[in-house]
Amino acid sequence: MKKVMLKTTLSLAVTLASTQLFASGFAINEQSISGMGTGFAGRSSSADDASTIFGNPAGMSRIKREQVTGGAAMLDAHTDISNASSSPNSGSNHGDMVPFIAVPMGYYVKPIDDQWAVGVGVYAPFGLVTDYEHGFAGRYFGSTSDVKVVTLQPTVSYAFNDKVSIGFGPTINRIDGKLESNISATQAAPDGEVKIKGDDTALGYNIGILAQLTDSTRAGLTYHSKVKYKLEGNTKVNYGVLGLLGQNPSQKYDASLDLTTPESVDFSVTHQLDDKWTLYAGSTWTRWSRLKEITVENKGVPTILNGQFGSITEEQNWHDTWAHAIGASYQLNKQWVLRTGLSFDQAPTNNVDRSPRIPTGDRKIFSLGAGWSPTEDLTIDVAYSYLREEAVTVNNTNDRGQSYNAKYENSANGFGVGATYRF
Repeated sequence: MKKVMLKTTLSLAVTLASTQLFASGFAINEQSISGMGTGFAGRSSSADDASTIFGNPAGMSRIKREQVTGGAAMLDAHTDISNASSSPNSGSNHGDMVPFIAVPMGYYVKPIDDQWAVGVGVYAPFGLVTDYEHGFAGRYFGSTSDVKVVTLQPTVSYAFNDKVSIGFGPTINRIDGKLESNISATQAAPDGEVKIKGDDTALGYNIGILAQLTDSTRAGLTYHSKVKYKLEGNTKVNYGVLGLLGQNPSQKYDASLDLTTPESVDFSVTHQLDDKWTLYAGSTWTRWSRLKEITVENKGVPTILNGQFGSITEEQNWHDTWAHAIGASYQLNKQWVLRTGLSFDQAPTNNVDRSPRIPTGDRKIFSLGAGWSPTEDLTIDVAYSYLREEAVTVNNTNDRGQSYNAKYENSANGFGVGATYRF
């Protein structure tokens, strides 16, 4: 019985689920406000400002003045839940479990000479926030999720000539997570809770190459490495029925779990049609298939409960994904540039293993943006994105007779504002 209590919650504590941000799985796309305006179509090739530290480290070679870029993207997500059924047959299905959140970012680039440039960036590559209402019908399969990954990336780039440059940056990544689910032994007993917390710091790297193919066309290729985490934390169980086994109804165990965030490869092309129009296109491949299963190890478990709590494994079976984007910008005048983009993003989940923590499907995203340069030293960028997902179903059951089935339809509005100051 205790194994079932924690199986879903503990294993999902490291899948990190989906925040319904503008990337698949639990990835976050919002590392650049100027890039957000074109749907990130030219992420590896545009190098418009210091946010190229994430998009393509080699792009720093195109930045001729020392500059700082910063901003934040805000998300307003909405979920409609329909055709819901559960056992026990109780609880609500309000949806809209993602609160209004903000994703900050900041970058600094300093050219050293015609060949070398250095920089540093702080951004969020992965994360989630989901918080269902109290009494949610699917609470036994997930109620609250709050996971954040923050990355610090010192970076260097080198230009071989005026055509080809490379860039490299080690990444220092900090992950913090908290997940909760309800537990119940019988329909007559009040619900208990399982709460998991964990954190870790791990290293990775980003590397890129940028090539000026013609006077009007350049291409970029960026590799974001996998990052291996070993989360250390604790599992708290508040469940009165444990007293029937002679145990304290409030239990706390040391927990550890391994997670590898996936590597990705981004390729994009930027083509300047004329003095006014610039076109962008790009594709990103992400190796989500690394997430086959999750195993949680617990220590300090009493002998009577060791068989249920000691080691827990749950299948996930995510698959690799592709994202594609096209975009354009129009230089209205010296002060204003207008942007737009369209993106298509696959979801890594499948119909068998999808849960209330991961209720997402393939996405289409439409974006608009603008940059305003009141002086040669300052540019202010704004962006708006609208996301719509295909409708998906969640079909969860466990061996205690509990189940949750529902249809999810997700949408979101994203707003971004940022600024670049050149010294």
